[in-house]
Amino acid sequence: MKQLSRTLLLTVLAALAFSSLAFAANKKVVFLADRGKNSKTHAHESGNELLAKALEDSKLGFDTSLHKGWPSDSKAFDGADCVVIFCNGGKGHLVMKHLDQFEKLVDAGVGFVFMHYAVEVPIGRPGDLMLKAMGGYFETHWSVNPHWTAEVKSLPKHAITRGVKPFTQKDEWYYHMRFQPDMKGVTPIISAHPPKSTMDRKDGPHSNNPHVRKSMAAGEIQHIGWAYERPDGKSRGFGTTGGHYHETWGSHDWRTLILNAIAWTSGVEVPKKGVPSKAVAIK
Repeated sequence: MKQLSRTLLLTVLAALAFSSLAFAANKKVVFLADRGKNSKTHAHESGNELLAKALEDSKLGFDTSLHKGWPSDSKAFDGADCVVIFCNGGKGHLVMKHLDQFEKLVDAGVGFVFMHYAVEVPIGRPGDLMLKAMGGYFETHWSVNPHWTAEVKSLPKHAITRGVKPFTQKDEWYYHMRFQPDMKGVTPIISAHPPKSTMDRKDGPHSNNPHVRKSMAAGEIQHIGWAYERPDGKSRGFGTTGGHYHETWGSHDWRTLILNAIAWTSGVEVPKKGVPSKAVAIK
């Protein structure tokens, strides 16, 4: 009887220990959006909801929260491993009125993922903080924002590309990003050669400029998705210029790549076949 009680006690303790470890291993991902519910383009809220649900359903240990706008309660970021921002950029970017808090989160080692228009902030302190957070950003009069079909012919061997095959996708792929000097800490993940037709527009803050023309004339491949390992060797960031069309989440490869990026940025070991998710029917 004593032996049975002892065995039962050990079993219970082991179960509790496993439960505690599982809980401790959970990663907290905070999603921020500004608008875009059930729209065909810039569907920021709907996109975040889709990604958050996929992470929760993956059984990989994610706790997610969804916010419209920058949370008024700073406790929303307590314990956050990663913050995903899908919003309009430029002067109206969600971080613009919260640069101090943004920097504190980066300095604390919180990972950041920025998608599509959210990669653009004004030059100066905002741009410097984006470089600090994810290694690159859209810089006006340097980067451009045309619509084109990217033929991603190859993908690097990286945790973010697990379970992902090269793909072709029409999007508003911004390119010629401003990256860290010498690409230090930056690993290109999605790269493609834009067609010459993307250079047809007149010069402007987002449309064309001498710098991008020089790059295109040299035949340089353009990086439209990238991973960043910060100098501390622990915290990470990820950015991609795609995500204009909500329907692209129906693509297994695109969806898996972004889910992998969030997992990697959170510090999770990405499964060999990538973060699992169910097929999504986009109306």
